[in-house]
Amino acid sequence: MKKIEEYVRSIPDFPEKGIIFRDVTSVLQDADGLALAIDLMQEKLKDIEFDVVVGPESRGFIFGVPIAYNLHKPFIPIRKKGKLPCETVSIQYELEYGAAELEIHRDAISPGQRVVIIDDLIATGGTNEAMVKLIEGLGGKVVKTVFLMELAGLKGREKLEGYDVESVIAYPGK
Repeated sequence: MKKIEEYVRSIPDFPEKGIIFRDVTSVLQDADGLALAIDLMQEKLKDIEFDVVVGPESRGFIFGVPIAYNLHKPFIPIRKKGKLPCETVSIQYELEYGAAELEIHRDAISPGQRVVIIDDLIATGGTNEAMVKLIEGLGGKVVKTVFLMELAGLKGREKLEGYDVESVIAYPGK
């Protein structure tokens, strides 16, 4: 069996010169790659007690739902503004080139619930920091964040200092 890194396609000079784009779709397009990614991410939770899995739109859904299913836990989606039908709480945050807004249903997390965040990538950490603030604003406690890939050169972990952060693959650059 191949190593998970072998399933990730690296595209030089995208979206701009000097950047190596790490393409998660090449993992998803291979049944063995997808299974391995989910298994390796789920393995990071083996000694963690938690109540719910949270994942952001859209790639957090791809990895979070099968992990929640496998571990018989509920899955809570965090979505882009305007996509959830019930009462929500939201947070604005800065992106590399602008701003964005995330929402979660107000009743999705109960006070004291232990939450695991699952996503495909940690880069600058802005999205992840926003998710933590949403969860904690509802009274939840983030006990772990798990990412398939980490672009360590963008220092996203610094925004999650004090939290249990793990990635399956860590790339040293951007």
